[in-house]
Amino acid sequence: AIVRAIVVSGEHRMALTSSLAELVVLLVEPSQMQANLVTRMLEHQGIRRVTAVTSARAALAALNDPDPGQVVISSLYLPDMPGTELVMAMRAEPMLETIPFILVSSETRPQLLEPIRQSGACAIVAKPFTEQQLARALYAAVDNLNPPEELDVADIEALRVLLVDDSLASRHYLRRLLEELGISRISECVNGREAVEVLQENMFDLVITDYNMPEMDGRELTEYIRTQSWQADVPVLMVTSEQNMGRLAAVERAGVSAICDKPFEASSVRTLINDALRS
Repeated sequence: AIVRAIVVSGEHRMALTSSLAELVVLLVEPSQMQANLVTRMLEHQGIRRVTAVTSARAALAALNDPDPGQVVISSLYLPDMPGTELVMAMRAEPMLETIPFILVSSETRPQLLEPIRQSGACAIVAKPFTEQQLARALYAAVDNLNPPEELDVADIEALRVLLVDDSLASRHYLRRLLEELGISRISECVNGREAVEVLQENMFDLVITDYNMPEMDGRELTEYIRTQSWQADVPVLMVTSEQNMGRLAAVERAGVSAICDKPFEASSVRTLINDALRS
């Protein structure tokens, strides 16, 4: 059966509640009314260290010396650059690339949200939103900041993983998650066709792939692995922002081992990786 990433359980949320007070939030919001509303919601969650700025440049300046537990909550439309460019600027700086990023926006057009999904953002909160929806995004941020538990897999340093994604930011984010788990033998490809060539010459214990890629997409890559590759039984984990249920159903029929949505909670991906490797 296909395994899907599940939302944080009630027990998990309770266990992390005390950690929310340790978050340091940088709120990037040009509307004073909206900034006040979000700040009140954060205070209701026990967060006391909230700094509000009105532009992306002000946010980057404020992040010059980030605090432990730093989280950025940003609107999409800012006066100097969109939130998509802000998160990409953060991901390009080694000191900022691991800071959890939460987007708050009423935008629904996929082409505008896709860069956020591919950047390793931990959550997208749609306006209008409730305090509970914002809280769930904060739990995802805490999850990203917490050190991961070790994988229940023998000889983890010998594991070989193939990352297939045309988004450099997404590959960097997934590589960091893998390295935090103790996996260091990681190869990267930018599309399915390149992955096919690598798979013909190298053995892997796990393939992590995106769906939408040029030349050969994730469904086609999965079909190749299951029907033509000499590694037909290798676990295939798809991490994707694809929302079309028909396309996802086709991926399941192709033989993918598990599917995880972007943006995703780090613990969900770790669990899926652990389950895929153990199976």
